[in-house]
Amino acid sequence: MADKNEKLALSIRGMSKSFGRNRVLDHINLDVKPGTVMGLMGENGAGKSTMMKCLFGTYQKDEGTIFLEGREVSFSGPKEALENGIAMVHQELNQCLERNVIDNLFLGRYPTNAGVVDEGRMKKEASELFRKLGMTVDLTQPMRKMSVSQRQMCEIAKAISYNAKVIVLDEPTSSLMTQEVEKLFSMMRMLKKQGIALIYISHKMDEIFNICDEISVLRDGNLVMTKDVKDTDMNELISAMVGRSLDNRFPPLDNQPGEIALSVRHLSTKFEPHLQDITFDVKEGEIFGLYGLVGAGRSELLETMFGVRTRAAGRVYYKNHLMNFNSSKEAMENGFAMITEERKANGLFLKGDLTFNTTIANLEAYKSGIALSDQKMVKATNKEIRTMHTKCMGPDDMISSLSGGNQQKVIFGKWLERNPNVFLMDEPTRGIDVGAKYEIYELIIKMAKQGKTIIVVSSEMPEILGITNRIGVMSNGHLAGIVHTKETDQEELLRLSAKYL
Repeated sequence: MADKNEKLALSIRGMSKSFGRNRVLDHINLDVKPGTVMGLMGENGAGKSTMMKCLFGTYQKDEGTIFLEGREVSFSGPKEALENGIAMVHQELNQCLERNVIDNLFLGRYPTNAGVVDEGRMKKEASELFRKLGMTVDLTQPMRKMSVSQRQMCEIAKAISYNAKVIVLDEPTSSLMTQEVEKLFSMMRMLKKQGIALIYISHKMDEIFNICDEISVLRDGNLVMTKDVKDTDMNELISAMVGRSLDNRFPPLDNQPGEIALSVRHLSTKFEPHLQDITFDVKEGEIFGLYGLVGAGRSELLETMFGVRTRAAGRVYYKNHLMNFNSSKEAMENGFAMITEERKANGLFLKGDLTFNTTIANLEAYKSGIALSDQKMVKATNKEIRTMHTKCMGPDDMISSLSGGNQQKVIFGKWLERNPNVFLMDEPTRGIDVGAKYEIYELIIKMAKQGKTIIVVSSEMPEILGITNRIGVMSNGHLAGIVHTKETDQEELLRLSAKYL
C-alpha cells in the first residue's frame, strides 16, 4: 500500500458491491500514484468491471469511499466522472460510426461562438491533439471507415483531451498489432511524465510486465495481491488470478492432422481491403493460424469463406465439394461455423438471455412437433454452461450481465451445438483471462483431435505460436507465406507480414 503521506491520484477504501445475494466486490482497497501505471488483472467475473463502474458512477457502491487527489468524490455517472478528471477507454467501443473523428471527439461538449458551433476551433484543437500524440488521422473520415485499432486510438485521444488526472484503459490492445501497441505504450509513457495516473486492465501478461509499475489482482471480488512489477513474476501472477498454478500457458498440442479437407483456390474480393489470389489447404484435424497486421485481410478472408463478403473470383472446397457460399445461412447448413472478432456488434443478441443466445443458431434441433421446446433449449444451454465452465447464475441470465470472457464462452457453446466440420475463429480469446484462455485452447485442440478443421485468426504472437500446427501470414490482401509453427519464430512472422506493404 502507498505511504499515507504520499499524495495519491486515486484511493479506493473499503469498496463493496452486491447484486442480490451475490457479493461482487468485498471491501476493496486500491491506491494509484500519479505518474504511474497500475495493472489491474483478474479472471473474467473477478470484479474488475464492477469496480470500475462503481468508480465511474455507473453503479452505486454499497460501501466504501473514493478519493481523487485527496478529495472525496462520488459520481452520479460517467459524464460527471469525466468532467472531474477520470476518463475510461472501453474495450467495446461506443462511438457514432456515421459521424467523423472531430464530431466523436467533441460529442457532448461542442465549443460555440455566438451560439453557433465553432467548427474551426474544433478542427484546430483536434489537429493539435493528434499532432502531440504522434497520430496521423483523417479527421473528416466517418468512424465506420476506420479499422477497430484506429477507432480505439481515437478513443484514447478523446480521453486525453479531457485533461484527465486518471485514465482507465480496458483491454486497449485487444485489436492492436505489435507496432500499434508500441505506439500506445509510447503515448502512455508520455502521459506518465505529465503526472497522469493510468489503470491498465489487460489479460496480456507480456504487456503488463512491459508497461506497468504496479500490479493488483482481483479474485472472486477480493483484492488478493498488489505488488511492484519488479517484485513478482508470471507464475505468481497466474496463481493469484486463478487460485492455482498453471505450469504452461498452452496445453500440449497433441492433435494429428490427417488428409487435406479444406482447399481455398485463387480467392479474390472486389472491395477493400482486396484479397488477391489467395490459395491454401487445411488438413482434417489441423489448427491453421492466420497472422498479419490489422487491415491485412485476415478477417476478410474468413468472412469471404463464410459467405458474408462478396467474392470476385476463386473457389472453396471441403472434401472435394464446392463450398462457394452466398450467405452465412448457406455456410451453416454445410457444416461451417464462425466466431467474429467483435462479439457485441455481430456475435450476440444483447437483449436476450443465455438460452436465446446459445440456441439461436440451431433452432430446428429444439423442436417438439412444430413448436420450439423450452425444455430442450434450456437443457442444451445447461450442457454448454457446464462444458464451457461459464460463470453465471443460470440459463435465464441476460447475456449483457456476463463478463466479456463468459460472453465469448456462450458464443462457443452456440456453435458447438451445431457440431460443425469447419470452424473459423476470428480472435477467439480476445478479452479473455488466462484461465479461461487455457480452457478455450483445450477445447480447440480437443475439436481438432475429433477431426474438425480449424482456422484461427490471432493478433497475439505467443498465442498463434502456441496453439497452431501451421501459420499463414497475410500482408496487404496477399498470402505472404505459410510456415510450420515448430519451425518458425516471431521474426519470420513479422518479416512476412510486411512483405507486400
